[in-house]
Amino acid sequence: MAGLYPWFKALHIISVIAWMAAMLYLPRLFVYHAGVPVGSDRSDMLKVMESKLYRFIMRPAMVATVIFGGALLSVPGLVDWGQFWIYGKLAMVLGLFACHGAMGGWRRAFAEDRNTRSPKFFRMFNEVPTVLMMIIVILVVVKPF
Repeated sequence: MAGLYPWFKALHIISVIAWMAAMLYLPRLFVYHAGVPVGSDRSDMLKVMESKLYRFIMRPAMVATVIFGGALLSVPGLVDWGQFWIYGKLAMVLGLFACHGAMGGWRRAFAEDRNTRSPKFFRMFNEVPTVLMMIIVILVVVKPF
């Protein structure tokens, strides 16, 4: 298992980067989508972009993040479960899962022409995954607790 550790770590980092890129871009697409008329060519184009981003990048990257993160957790001695930082990190990751699920629901609402949220809402929400990611990186790198 120790020989696979660098591979698991590299693949986990790559997966996280892809997941976060999608998590930061999809709400931006929602901002634009919320500002265009239902049934317009731009709305239809954004539906396709949102669907492909979610299905082909965001969801697979999240699954890969979980798989390779779980593999890292299985490396003996890697995590000191007596320290608080790992629990904080896992709580923030649950927050990212919640964001992911919410975005999936909003994507479906746009696809079905039933979005009720404003561009401002999506602009504000766009900051949530960023803040969670910042907290996760600080907890993992600095291990303040």
